Amino acid sequence: MGENGSKVMSAKEAVSRFINDGDEVIIGNYTVGTCMALVFEICRQHKNELTLYSQSGVLDVDILVNAGCVSRLVTTYVLRSGGKNGGGAVERALLSGSLEIEDYTNFDYNARLVAGMHGLNFIQVLEGVIPTDLFNRRGFLGENKYRVIECPYTGKQILTVPAVNPDVCIVHVQRADEFGNAQYWGAMGSVAAAALSSKRIILSCEEIVSRDVVRASPHFTIIPSFRVDALVQVPWGAHPTEVLGHYNMDSPFYGIFTNANTKADKARKWIEEWVYDCPDRESYLNHYITKFGIGALDQLRSKPFYSTPANYGAAFTSVWDENGRERAMGLTLKELEARLEERGLLYE
Repeated sequence: MGENGSKVMSAKEAVSRFINDGDEVIIGNYTVGTCMALVFEICRQHKNELTLYSQSGVLDVDILVNAGCVSRLVTTYVLRSGGKNGGGAVERALLSGSLEIEDYTNFDYNARLVAGMHGLNFIQVLEGVIPTDLFNRRGFLGENKYRVIECPYTGKQILTVPAVNPDVCIVHVQRADEFGNAQYWGAMGSVAAAALSSKRIILSCEEIVSRDVVRASPHFTIIPSFRVDALVQVPWGAHPTEVLGHYNMDSPFYGIFTNANTKADKARKWIEEWVYDCPDRESYLNHYITKFGIGALDQLRSKPFYSTPANYGAAFTSVWDENGRERAMGLTLKELEARLEERGLLYE
């Protein structure tokens, strides 16, 4: 849980510094708590020619495609509002040829991230996909979408997928300390693997807490500070999706976007109003309150429901006591080295 200095900055600075045109960008969140503030900022800065990875394309993917930021998409699911004939940004882009897509199962998508996270080149997956179009129909990945190889141990033909290491992961969590130790709870999906497989990580959070808070609940830390490049504090940063412990999904607002997304002109007007005309998340929230009232936000706020604290106490935290002596033998480090040297056991 190393520190390496404060990572706190604005969403504008984080996206400007760490996302480049043509990058592979992965949305770390899975279905819930999506990093909407960071998605909006990518659109505002008109990043383009991105290859986007997303396990659960809800309104985040459609917004990025509507804004013209994405040319290639690797996914397991996209909410195609309106069906094939009814619209949706992804559907329109696929039909026009402005977007290429590669489709995986949830298992195979996650396997690629797990391989990337652990520094592997590829990983074995289940052969049941071979008879399906997921295996037989290839897009921009071509033969590198899947490969069948011979197992060096059994001689059996096995199915593999390549590891992936996206350039940047954008991800939203409940809290983090200023150094970037990120704490998350709830439906995990590919959140940790998406972040840890990536070369750079832009993290947004509902609140920044002290290092002591993070240390008191170490099991919630899914991303260590030394892996994080930027930390953005954004209350309501996942709205209109939900964040466990903070707020529920805003279904009416979600529906407004879904309706707008069925037609290209309506989608452009929605993005103009909620993304381009709102320079930051604070402006977005002020516009929301002006239009729908503070009560619409307040009714989404989570009611407290705390888990029972876990006892992480120990008799001591180091084998060296307060006087610098090793607890079992009562020797200082210098005395211990001398004893080892006497017995010919000290190695430089």
